[in-house]
Amino acid sequence: MRSLLSLGLLLLASVVTALSTAGDRLLVVLDDVADKASYSQFLGDLEARGYKITFETPKSESLALFRLGERAYDHVLLFPTKAKGLGPNLTANQLLDFVKQQGNILVTLSSGTAAPSALVSLLAELDIQLPADRTGLVVDHFHYDANSAADAHDVLLLPPPTSLRPDVRNIFGGGAPADQLIAFPRGVGAVLGSGELLTPILRAPSTAYSYNPKEQGESVADDLFAAGAQLALVAAVQARNSARLTVVGSAELFQDKWFDAQVKPVGGTKAVKTFNREFAKRVTAWTFQELGVLRVNWIEHRLNEVGVVGANETNPKIYRIKNDVTYTISLSEWTGTSWTAFQVPANDALQLEFSMLSPFHRLPLALDKSKSSADAAVYSVSFKLPDQHGIFNFKVNYKRPFLTYIEEKNTVSVRHMAHDEWPRSFVISGAWPWIAGIGATVVGWLGFCALWMYSAPPPPAGTKESKKTR
Repeated sequence: MRSLLSLGLLLLASVVTALSTAGDRLLVVLDDVADKASYSQFLGDLEARGYKITFETPKSESLALFRLGERAYDHVLLFPTKAKGLGPNLTANQLLDFVKQQGNILVTLSSGTAAPSALVSLLAELDIQLPADRTGLVVDHFHYDANSAADAHDVLLLPPPTSLRPDVRNIFGGGAPADQLIAFPRGVGAVLGSGELLTPILRAPSTAYSYNPKEQGESVADDLFAAGAQLALVAAVQARNSARLTVVGSAELFQDKWFDAQVKPVGGTKAVKTFNREFAKRVTAWTFQELGVLRVNWIEHRLNEVGVVGANETNPKIYRIKNDVTYTISLSEWTGTSWTAFQVPANDALQLEFSMLSPFHRLPLALDKSKSSADAAVYSVSFKLPDQHGIFNFKVNYKRPFLTYIEEKNTVSVRHMAHDEWPRSFVISGAWPWIAGIGATVVGWLGFCALWMYSAPPPPAGTKESKKTR
């Protein structure tokens, strides 16, 4: 009976475990805890995926991101607040420290409330620029909802992102129905810098623009913050430690009324259901590391030679110049429920660098189907070490948007040839003429010496031999 109870508890724990590889502790910060009623479906989806949600307000005295130097939460979700600051426990430095300790943050904004100074400072550190007055409204007179924004044009209707980059798997819009649209109501757009860690998820259409509605004048262009594709409506940052931060310009996008809303694009004949709920699931799944997570299972490098010393050793610390070696790495990807083999896109490459101060070799790793399985893909390459002794690194540096980074380095020593490892001269065919020349010189010298030693000089002319007398 006790064993059955233990088994039941184990199965229950496995059911409620969060799908995130980073943990299940989620902090949700709202201006008022009662506001969570507007996001009941969104928060319910998070709880159904196993997250343990803690609700706090910026003024809460018990709010703390760290306890005893460790993260108190694995993820933070910040909803808009009317306060100018987030309090002493949510400063920009503390939020940055949270990211440095591999915590994930989802930031939502609203055009109706100014962004707190802590968030503005945090985003500025990440090279994300908000409007100068910390408010802004994105409108589009050609792509709006004819039902709810017939006059203001501030509810944008956008297709799900289908192709962000050719070498990046589509996480946010793949498989979306062709007739469904994302409703982006009364949101804020941000301008992204040129940092390599920044990636837009959802950009504004070319006909959209952002301005401050409180300062409308005769010409909107005077107060224009940005327009068109300059505006990132949803943007992502993945730090060098693979921690993630996502900025969603419209918190209203996550409200219940837009999950079930029927929207009608301008010029359309019928209303269609929004893609907001599924898009919210994918954005949160990526931010909280349920999707796009890679894992290195094992790494192996060894001699690719038979009959030499150390041929059967795995991951040796020392090699010899001009050795034939094989490098192998096993990779898996988390799908949200299980680990599967990670397949490198056909238009991309997973590369190995064999480098000292600079790479001596940069080689593509090929999929080894004989060693791969359903939950792990094995990539390998064989090559000859350079004719240079020293300290070298086997290095795999694979960094792509929306995937956790792979940066693996294995250091080995490469020695020179030992005296008894050089090939004998008679083995080298190119040395045969020189060996023949040396032999001919030696034989000629010995013949000359023999001829000189055993050949007496002739007697001088006109001399007589002396007769022997008794």
